[in-house]
Amino acid sequence: MTTLRRLLILMLLAGLATAMMTAGPSVAMARDYQIETVVDGLDWPWALAILPDGRMLVTERTGALRMIDNGVLVDEPVAGVPPVYANSQGGLFEALPHPDFERNGLVYLSYAHGTSDANATRVARARLFDRELVDFEVLFTAAPEKDTPVHYGGRMAWLPDGSLVIGLGDGFDYREEGQRLDSHLGTLVRLRPDGSIPTDNPFVGRDDARPEIWSYGHRNVQGLAWDAERGVLWQHEHGPRGGDEVNIIEAGANYGWPVATRGVDYSGAAISPYSSRPGLVDPVLVWTPSIAPAGLAVYRGDAFPAWDGDLLIVALASRELRRVELDGQRVVDQHRMLGELDERLRDVRVGTDGSIYVLTDSDTGRLLRLRPIDG
Repeated sequence: MTTLRRLLILMLLAGLATAMMTAGPSVAMARDYQIETVVDGLDWPWALAILPDGRMLVTERTGALRMIDNGVLVDEPVAGVPPVYANSQGGLFEALPHPDFERNGLVYLSYAHGTSDANATRVARARLFDRELVDFEVLFTAAPEKDTPVHYGGRMAWLPDGSLVIGLGDGFDYREEGQRLDSHLGTLVRLRPDGSIPTDNPFVGRDDARPEIWSYGHRNVQGLAWDAERGVLWQHEHGPRGGDEVNIIEAGANYGWPVATRGVDYSGAAISPYSSRPGLVDPVLVWTPSIAPAGLAVYRGDAFPAWDGDLLIVALASRELRRVELDGQRVVDQHRMLGELDERLRDVRVGTDGSIYVLTDSDTGRLLRLRPIDG
């Protein structure tokens, strides 16, 4: 075999490997579900929380926290929600119940705080009493402040040790901050439930690092989900033009942005010559072109037994629910759902009965429920 032919074959194999990680195997339309609207009339809904008693909380990015009781949207928003900086991508993000909510009634809120000149992602907690938040306290505010109304992150997840992980964005104009350990921008941070800093965070004790940081090198974290059976924290984030990533999060790891990326700038210019570098953690899945992943859940349930353990990811740009089929931690296939709606999708959750709940992203947003066709 000539040297030229060998080189061409190696280039072809490398291209095929990149294409498979970028686009995944064949993407099929699934039709084994039925869709029903639970409620409509939501104003840019951002996140859904299912409470132990069956009630639901929905955040509206414009600043309201709505309650759904027995399948009915309560007319008046929940009282006691703090003012938010609602501009462009900024506003009220997630409402996350404490793991022991039945006992303590605590709800954790993430939201944009500040002004156009100085704003940041903030996390606070309060106690839900009837339809009001009481005993409100701020736990964390990302630093430094920024002057852009975009790339806040805002997703949160509980780890099995009771600590809270918060995904943050790079502020768009400050992408280099993602490689700085003295900045919260472009990181995941980990806190105790009272907002204090765990002593086993990876950068505690370093003078050049913020002790809250759990991982770094992220662009705009929009999905977080703890996978109890695999013992894995799954995360996804927006790339620029392409380069959306699904990652497995490890404490102290650097996920590359903007040193390594498979995306290009919105102008078409290259951001980095590297898609991978030694010492940086590669994603387990990349989408180019971008699908704009916006919410993440790990499916566990009896309603769709064939999907058990798969990732459910809703997308804004591609207007779909993407089921990522896994073998352990390895992606083996992808399946498109809800494309027939032609609606931007913002969040996805799994109900206690295995039903799948999805929020649409608009000023007339809906909460949808997916159930098997056979009921």
